[in-house]
Amino acid sequence: MSEKKAVLITGAAQGIGACIAETLAAEKYNIIITDIFPEEKAINIINKCKEKGADVLFIQSDVSAYSSCEETVKQVIEKFGGIYALVNNAGIIRDSLLMRMTEEQFDKVISVNLKGVFNMSRHVVSQMVRAREGRIINISSVSGIYGNIGQANYSSAKAGIIGFTKSLAKEIGGRGITVNAVAPGYIMTEMTANLPENAVEEIKSRISLKTLGEPKDVANAVSFLISEKASYITGHVLSVDGGMSL
Repeated sequence: MSEKKAVLITGAAQGIGACIAETLAAEKYNIIITDIFPEEKAINIINKCKEKGADVLFIQSDVSAYSSCEETVKQVIEKFGGIYALVNNAGIIRDSLLMRMTEEQFDKVISVNLKGVFNMSRHVVSQMVRAREGRIINISSVSGIYGNIGQANYSSAKAGIIGFTKSLAKEIGGRGITVNAVAPGYIMTEMTANLPENAVEEIKSRISLKTLGEPKDVANAVSFLISEKASYITGHVLSVDGGMSL
């Protein structure tokens, strides 16, 4: 069994999750990557983490399915003996104005983005409690703090994550476990890359630093909250938005 601590990151085959995985691999953690995509989709980030010296486990898993999360945690514990940190990153968007939003669009986003956080945390917490240590980082969004047009489903889920974070922090803080949330603003990902140039410029005008963030900005925040430097921080929501919310 490796002496390195194990970190499980959901939705880590690509995007922000992959960047979090690579960043933590470089900081001498072992990495568990889970995603609904097959392993072939995650080969690039798996190899990058291995190059950083991490022992890497990939598990194809659906965070919206309670039993899938239970099986994921069992596999990780069998390989690594425990999970030191859980990063609930998996999320989807199904944007639409409410008057056009379907029930399926609302339910699917809530199921993945919010219930997925419950499903994974529910199965990880008991072993963290036994170990009397652990870190849970939930990826929320500034949309969950301030709302966003066309995102009643997404904003509701991300706001729910904040409430979940604060509640769980109070429940298990006495066992040496911290629970925090990171709320990214506009980050350069595949999704924002498809925005029209005029839309990007309008967004930048609302950001104090006048630029979009990068996945590494979010990954660095997660890295800090997992580290010993953040051992007395819990129930906190760390906005990574370049000052957009000022």
